[in-house]
Amino acid sequence: MLSNFEKPQSGDLIAGVSVALVLIPQSIAYAFLAGMPPVYGVYASILPPIVAAFFVSSRYLQTGPVAMTCLLTFGALTAFAEPMSREYIGLAALLALLVGIVRLLIGYSRAGYIAYLMSQPVIAGFTAAAALIIIATQLPTFFGVSKNGEGIIRTALSVLISPQSWSLQSLSLGVPSILIIVFGRKIHALFPGVLIAVILGILFTRFGNYDRELVGQLSAGLPHLSIDLPWNRFKELIIPAIVIALVGFAEPAAIARNMATKNRQSWSVNKEFISQGMANLAAGFSNCFPVGGSFSRTMINFKAGGKTRWSGAVTGLTVLASIPFISILSQLPKTALAAIIISAVISLVDVKSLYRILITSPAQGSVGWITFGLTLFLTPRVDIAVLLGIGLGVAVHLWREKRIDVINQYENATLTLAPVGVLFFGSAPALAEVLIKNLAEHPEAENLVLDLRKVGRIDYTGALILQQVAHDAESSGLSVRIIPGNPLQGVRLLKRVLGEDSLWLSNDR
Repeated sequence: MLSNFEKPQSGDLIAGVSVALVLIPQSIAYAFLAGMPPVYGVYASILPPIVAAFFVSSRYLQTGPVAMTCLLTFGALTAFAEPMSREYIGLAALLALLVGIVRLLIGYSRAGYIAYLMSQPVIAGFTAAAALIIIATQLPTFFGVSKNGEGIIRTALSVLISPQSWSLQSLSLGVPSILIIVFGRKIHALFPGVLIAVILGILFTRFGNYDRELVGQLSAGLPHLSIDLPWNRFKELIIPAIVIALVGFAEPAAIARNMATKNRQSWSVNKEFISQGMANLAAGFSNCFPVGGSFSRTMINFKAGGKTRWSGAVTGLTVLASIPFISILSQLPKTALAAIIISAVISLVDVKSLYRILITSPAQGSVGWITFGLTLFLTPRVDIAVLLGIGLGVAVHLWREKRIDVINQYENATLTLAPVGVLFFGSAPALAEVLIKNLAEHPEAENLVLDLRKVGRIDYTGALILQQVAHDAESSGLSVRIIPGNPLQGVRLLKRVLGEDSLWLSNDR
């Protein structure tokens, strides 16, 4: 494996350390978002990026805790255990392991194309709603208000309509932190907005008489490697694992593809599935939670001069080296963490894209908006919302494709039907209906020609219905001829269904 690596460049060290300085506070924030103790976020930032570096296709992709995957983890596990509990931690590690196995199976079976099966409206609707949910989870902490236990959305709305309960201390820290991070990005990708927000938070605690929630105990040793997981619970987690494996892969896939195009480099979706699978195996065996690829940290890696995949390994090693000093962050206000999370996902609340999809294609736009609504309504079980959105997207696609245009022509007692499009189980029945309608209009017809040269593809059901149409036409006294088009349009399938010596098949191309 090492023989396939590029030689490390001087920029890899600087880039890896730069990413780690952002990753450490982010990982603590994302651990809370995933329902895990903060130190597990640090652990999830050590082995996963190191292991992923040995398998990645993209030399720039940075692996570790990410907001969307953490939300999916929280949504999946809260149905089975109390966040922060020992049972919850064990389930999170098992979930990471299962996510890793699913991704490895996809990658090694060269089925990476499955990453593109989720329609853009489903992804857009889910992403926008999930970002809103992530922000909603942070609002009580950001405003310094105690959670009321009424659910994520209700609690967030309750906070927003009760400004009298807001903490001036929290706002005095949270608002500047978000402004520093958001506007810092506009100045330059390497502007240390997150690091400045962390330093500001610690100073606020020490010199500002801050009396709100802090991160708390963070002293830790090395990650504990173990296979002592609640294996008897894997059946409960297999569906959430598949959802996270696919939905959580959308971000790293988009990042890697974008960077490969921008830098004119090769990229393999299957290799990336393998790298992210191995990273999650590492997360599972180190008792962490599912991880993924981060867009913001990947851009920092690129802008800081990372040249090879070694920069990802440097990031993990830097986080490992920081463990003796992690306790410094125990004095960090949770409001600062909330600001870090909100600033990381606020740009994902892209309702404009959903609106554009709706204007361009009302059917597909409706799928996006319904997925958006389901994600909010089913919170925290956003994994179920994703499955329903995918199912709805497939249903809408089949509904739209069940129509097939049929060009009909009648001349010299010959009726010619030329379907245009794809002849599959959803659209083929329409061909039989068109035949019946045209025979009723032309009872004197003596010949039927089924011209398939404008058909892009024929599935087995389509071939069977063609057989039935030809048989029905022949039984009504018509002479039948089928022009199959070129071999790529199902000639072999037609010959198997109709018979190699079928008199219906024409040699005319």
